[in-house]
Amino acid sequence: MTDTPGDRYNIRVDGGVPGQFTVGSGNTVSRTEAGRDAIQVTPADMDSLRSEFARLRTQLPPDTAVADQARERLDELEEAVTAPEPDLSTMDYVRNWFIRNVPEFAGAVTGLIVHPIVGRLVAAVGGSLAAEFQRRFGSGAASR
Repeated sequence: MTDTPGDRYNIRVDGGVPGQFTVGSGNTVSRTEAGRDAIQVTPADMDSLRSEFARLRTQLPPDTAVADQARERLDELEEAVTAPEPDLSTMDYVRNWFIRNVPEFAGAVTGLIVHPIVGRLVAAVGGSLAAEFQRRFGSGAASR
């Protein structure tokens, strides 16, 4: 490569560069960003998660007022964890409802919330949602 006047660059950076910095001509710059695309949740994963919800519903005592309410809360929880952006407030609310009203199922409900697939769904959204999920449900919850 020959050195021509257009090949010289005088660059001065005051204060640092927080991101990528490219100088020159004819450069090719590619960017790969971790996020939703990097964390795959397959249709089979979703089927598996929905099966866990169905299994828990079958374990509830039949035809009692609290069982009907518990099924409704499980429906809310399933919707909250499978939403495009999982709803942490609903997850928290449902867990606390089970702790107060059907404590014998609170552990199973918490298990659904911290299920590895739910963790991947939250991690796929990333950012502050994943941090808040970890704060509310445990330090390893979104990294499973």
